Amino acid sequence: MSAGTVRANGIDIAFEDSGGSGPVVLLVMGLGMQLIAWPAALVDALAGAGYRVLRHDNRDAGLSTHFKGADSGNLLWQALRQRMGLPLDVPYGLQDMAQDALGLLDALGIGEAHVLGVSMGGMIAQRMAAGAPQRVRSLTSVMSSSGARHLPGPRADVAAAMVRRPPRRDAGEAALVAHAVGLLRLIGSPGFAQAQDEAVLAEQVRTALRRNYDPAGTRRQLMAIWADTDRPALLGRIACPALVLHGEADPLLPIECGRDTARRIPGARFVGIPGMGHDWPPGVADRLLAEVLPFLQDADARRQSAA
Repeated sequence: MSAGTVRANGIDIAFEDSGGSGPVVLLVMGLGMQLIAWPAALVDALAGAGYRVLRHDNRDAGLSTHFKGADSGNLLWQALRQRMGLPLDVPYGLQDMAQDALGLLDALGIGEAHVLGVSMGGMIAQRMAAGAPQRVRSLTSVMSSSGARHLPGPRADVAAAMVRRPPRRDAGEAALVAHAVGLLRLIGSPGFAQAQDEAVLAEQVRTALRRNYDPAGTRRQLMAIWADTDRPALLGRIACPALVLHGEADPLLPIECGRDTARRIPGARFVGIPGMGHDWPPGVADRLLAEVLPFLQDADARRQSAA
């Protein structure tokens, strides 16, 4: 395993690379999350199956460039404009974040990769597959959305929590951990809750906070999601093998968001996961691996037979 930072698409991008000579799997994380949020079981299983696993921090997260001088605006006002279908003035868009990921591949000399994205990462992965088809061997979109306007939104309590301003750093680490754990519990997987130990979850949050804490950066990422209104029309361009996985109990992006994504991508396979919400307890990671590994192996086998 190696780690470092590259300059790509005009910013610094922090990454970790499992190494190896096998096909690359690029993992793209979701809103406000860092590369360390990927479950070790998932990363290790992919590497153990012969894949070179590449993870990175999106802009405004982790150790990658943060756009601290950019104004993300009033979140409630922006949410109202988004709901009314009005344009948003944002510092950057999801297309810029897709170009970041492609730039990372360029900087590391990687021509193409399987791309697996979760939540916002799934949206970025969709843009990569639609806009740079020669770079994406397969697309796996997990707990994500097409972004179509007619889709249902988050459960009311989750929506309120998403726009609520988090504690300031000077509130102390305990308050920050409690806030983050509370949000994760709110969007968690009821069918897998018994597998997520409270102390382990708190330690994961604490580790992430000590590595980086930038709630303003998360707000800027959220603005990029809300402003990405033309993505639904682009999904029909995706030609690579596509797998869409979604939790049947997701309170943040209801399962219809995943179904709509799969309907818009030609030939995409959709799998609903009973009891899965919008998080990564160990049981969810294992369940997703049971779908992802055969999918990647089948995509590689088809590619070799067509060569």
